[in-house]
Amino acid sequence: MKKWIIILFGCLVISFVGYQWYTSKLTTKAVSAPDRTALVQKGTLKVNISGSGTVQAVTSEDIKSKLNNKEIDEVLVEAGEQVNKGDELITFTDGSDPVTATEGGVITTISVTAGERVTSGQVVAHVTNYKDLQTVVQIDELDISKIKKGQAVSVKVNSFPDKTFAGKVTAIADEGTASNGVSTFDVIIHINKPDQLMVGMSAEASILTESKGNVLYVPLDAIYSSDDQKYVIVSSDGSDTGKEHKTVETGLANEDYVEITKGVTEGETVQLPQLAKASTSANSEGTLQRSGFGTGIGGFGNAGGMYRNRSGQFGGKNRN
Repeated sequence: MKKWIIILFGCLVISFVGYQWYTSKLTTKAVSAPDRTALVQKGTLKVNISGSGTVQAVTSEDIKSKLNNKEIDEVLVEAGEQVNKGDELITFTDGSDPVTATEGGVITTISVTAGERVTSGQVVAHVTNYKDLQTVVQIDELDISKIKKGQAVSVKVNSFPDKTFAGKVTAIADEGTASNGVSTFDVIIHINKPDQLMVGMSAEASILTESKGNVLYVPLDAIYSSDDQKYVIVSSDGSDTGKEHKTVETGLANEDYVEITKGVTEGETVQLPQLAKASTSANSEGTLQRSGFGTGIGGFGNAGGMYRNRSGQFGGKNRN
């Protein structure tokens, strides 16, 4: 009887160990990710620098009296009235030259009434042109040297998420504003056709600083570095034996992709770093966690700082 108890106990131990081994294999299989790859693509690489701000009127100014101690005879306009540049706004009892609109737009305020006397430099009205709009965005000091007047801009406004407004850079501040050790510079962007836009709306501007067509490109994390040389891992058949290290030369880059000027051809498959596997204690469902690729990307490991406020676009994308 004792012999059978020992045999039964041994079977239970073997079964338990086997079960643990089997479930660990299943867990490993569940969290293991297939090789991440991307094709070498050809297209147009664009580098954009982004900044946020608000929609403003290009013209929004006070109208001031140029005369002193003159009695107002008549105020010819009311707040909310549309005027053209040069329209008479206020006349005087002694026939002096009237106050006229300095710019076309809407009279937003009238600060005087008939019978009052005005002084030189006194604000008598305010005019705003709501049909000619711009946005002022703040650009990081690391990127401001790349911003030039006349550069094309795409503007997105929160109120119209499905619409993009075209614009261009019209002015760049000569002085920056420092906050928490980082300086930003105001950049004025004129909006070409601001239909439906209103002053005060939040805006995000993407300024096109560089564009290069017909180039080969790969994801940034496909670039590795060793002994001051950059290389990619090319996979010919998807197996470990079919992988080859190819030295490459790089060119233009943005936060997502980098141009390859030498070393690969269009359509080749390049290896990307694996995503880190989640531990069973941290994630019982075996989902994948993204690992940092700082050591794998030669010259591009600090993309979060080197390319902050940038976005990239290409004619085509193909990443598995």
